[in-house]
Amino acid sequence: MFIRFLTRFLECLPKKLAKKIANIFFNNLIQRYAQIEVTGYENLAAITGPILFISNHLSNADGLVLNRVLEKEEVTFVSGVKLSENTFTRLGIIALNTTPIIPNSSDKSGIEKVIKIMKSGHHVLIFPEGTRSRTKSMIEGKKGILLIRRFVKATVVPIGITGTERLLPINDSDMAKEKFHKEKVTVSFGQPILLPEKAVDESRKDYEDRLLPILMYSIAALLPMQYRGVYSNPDDVKASSDILSIP
Repeated sequence: MFIRFLTRFLECLPKKLAKKIANIFFNNLIQRYAQIEVTGYENLAAITGPILFISNHLSNADGLVLNRVLEKEEVTFVSGVKLSENTFTRLGIIALNTTPIIPNSSDKSGIEKVIKIMKSGHHVLIFPEGTRSRTKSMIEGKKGILLIRRFVKATVVPIGITGTERLLPINDSDMAKEKFHKEKVTVSFGQPILLPEKAVDESRKDYEDRLLPILMYSIAALLPMQYRGVYSNPDDVKASSDILSIP
C-alpha cells in the first residue's frame, strides 16, 4: 500500500524532485538489506568517453544495487517496458535514469534511443540476457547489444553480480509482491574488453556471431562457476579473462 501511494505521489511531482526522493527511499532499502562488496571499480579510472556496461541479470534489485555502486558515473539503464506495469518497478524507473526497450524483439526505436544517449557522451548499462535468470545462472545473450556496439564505438566493461537473486527474489506471479531480504551482494567489474576486428572475408553475421560469446564470457569470467550457466566452458571463460581484456 505504501509503495503504491509513494509511486503515485512521486509521479505527480517534478521529475528532478521525484528522482531525489525515490533515490533516498531505495538507498535506505539497499543500505538496510544489502551488504555490498565491490571489486574492480578501479578499472574505470583510466577510461575516457562513454562506457557500455554489460551485466548478468538475476533480480529487479540489480539496477538498484548497480545504480548505488555507479552513482558517480551517471549511468542510464536499459529497462524492459514491462517494468512500467506495476507500482514497485515504476518507482525504480523514477529513481534511475532509464531508457525503455521491448525485450526479445527488434525494437528499432528503443535501440535508437540507446545509441543517441551514448553518442551524447553518457554511459549506458544493459543486461544482454534480456531478462532475469530464473535459475541464477547465465542464459544466452541477445544480439541487441551488438547492434548498439555497431553504431557506438564505446568502451565495453563487463560486470558480474551475485546475491541479488536472494536479496529480492523473483515472483513471477506478481512482481509487485517481491520482498527484500538481508543478503550479501558482490559486484565485480572486469577490465575493458578488447574486441577483435572483423576479418576482411568475414560476413557481418559471422562476425557478430563471434562477438556475442566473447561479450558474454567476459561476464561469466567474473562469476563463480554456479552462476555461469550456458557460459560455463572453462577454456572459453579463461580466454575471455586472460586474452580479450586490455592489460
